[in-house]
Amino acid sequence: MAKGFDIEESFQLLDDIVQKLESGNLPINEALKLYKDGVKLVEKCNIQMDKVEKQIIVLNEEET
Repeated sequence: MAKGFDIEESFQLLDDIVQKLESGNLPINEALKLYKDGVKLVEKCNIQMDKVEKQIIVLNEEET
């Protein structure tokens, strides 16, 4: 499988972003940038999870 979007890595990045935001020790412009980055990662993760879910449904239908 070709190296593409890595959902596990994205979850780790999201966790890091949340921890930084929760610390409350960031300048507002940096916090806003991290928030935007987190939203983009969540969107990518949702898209990837939807693709995987569709593949699972197809595989299950092929088995029956």
